[in-house]
Amino acid sequence: MQSANRLQKALRTGSGLTFGAWQMLPGSNQARTIARCGFDWVCVDTEHGNIDDAAMHEAVAAIAACGVSPIVRIAANEGWMVKRALDSGAHGIIVPLLQTPEDAKKMVRSAKFPPAGVRGFGSPFPMERFGGQTQTEYLQQANDTLLTIIQIETKEALSNVDAIAKTPGVDVLFVGPFDLGNNIGHPILDGVMSDELKEAIAKIQQAAKENQKSSGIYSTSGEQARGFADQGFNMVHVMTDVVALSTSMTSSLTAAKGSYVHSALNVGKGAVSGLASMAGGRSEK
Repeated sequence: MQSANRLQKALRTGSGLTFGAWQMLPGSNQARTIARCGFDWVCVDTEHGNIDDAAMHEAVAAIAACGVSPIVRIAANEGWMVKRALDSGAHGIIVPLLQTPEDAKKMVRSAKFPPAGVRGFGSPFPMERFGGQTQTEYLQQANDTLLTIIQIETKEALSNVDAIAKTPGVDVLFVGPFDLGNNIGHPILDGVMSDELKEAIAKIQQAAKENQKSSGIYSTSGEQARGFADQGFNMVHVMTDVVALSTSMTSSLTAAKGSYVHSALNVGKGAVSGLASMAGGRSEK
């Protein structure tokens, strides 16, 4: 089962560097298209994305079928949300807005089968997302295979980051730079990070490293993702589907319209043609 969890396997071997994408738009074809781009993992975002429970199940299945790890970001630290995500076959969960080590312990308990936790057993779906495990194999191996990823994105979580990192069962500390910046009073404006935010991010990465945990971060471009990878982050987000779609279509439309001069010439041609038509109409009268 562990060999089928591409993200976990990559984090634990070699450089530990992985690249992933964010899915915010629903649809199994959308999920499959993203997964086939070569990412190690795809985050199915049920917090801010347009992804409901049924769409989450479809996306997780499609991503796993491509040999890529489906990771679900749940909307809050609620046990039933953890259960729904993992029962769909997710290889791990991302939990936003945790504040304290007690929150982290609650999260871990929700994600683990007894005796390590309180997760209920009974879904017929997750086994297929790991190469066709039996129910018994899934029950016996899930606690050591599924990833618990905690977002550090609040002022309180930042102050508690070392204690959170020490929590048994926490696998990755994941930086949400936008919410983190907002919560510590240094928001990202026009894409620029303040020195204070950079220091906070470095503190989170250091806490992960000192406690033998992986570190992850959300980025806004491939170039920024490369920079975070060079800094030693392990779970690096590269692109979000909504952003990629908008950026690509806008860029293609701009190229199709041509340069400003070309556009101006076309407008001029249109004006001349219009005047000629008007003149022709008057001469016929």
